[in-house]
Amino acid sequence: ELSNFFRATYGPTGEFNAKPFETGRSWAGARPERRAIAYDSKGIASHMGLLRRFIKVGDTDLLVAELGLYGVRPDLEGLGIAHSIRALAPALQELAVPFAFGTVRHAMRNHVERFCRDGISNIVTGVRVRSTLPDALPDMPSTRTEDVLVLVFPIGRPMSEWPSGSLIERNGCEL
Repeated sequence: ELSNFFRATYGPTGEFNAKPFETGRSWAGARPERRAIAYDSKGIASHMGLLRRFIKVGDTDLLVAELGLYGVRPDLEGLGIAHSIRALAPALQELAVPFAFGTVRHAMRNHVERFCRDGISNIVTGVRVRSTLPDALPDMPSTRTEDVLVLVFPIGRPMSEWPSGSLIERNGCEL
């Protein structure tokens, strides 16, 4: 059911985005540690995955909860990300991470700016993100560096303690 949800949700953003879910997997890169899944009478309404990991921001190693695999059924767009984050809040507190972080493509800027007005998250600009590719292929590089929007959610520490740096090393695949 999740795989079908992701194919239907990510497919309109590009055929390549839906491809990882064709085999029935419910993850595209790294596998989530926890998930928030909302259901309604039509089935899955929204999804957000969470993975605890160490990232490197500039020269600083930092424990975070990476948020990803975010999707909202098209008929519910505009109602989901804030509710998904709030649903994950107890899990984030339980994991005792100082920050949660996630990335979105620049086309989502207006959507996440509205979300950031609630004070739950902050957009960090001027940062690129390097990730390991999920599949090792001999004729392709093993990493990808992207210019994406970085969202930071203060959980156990204030935003003023987020380290500075122009590169985030994910130390693994994108969630």
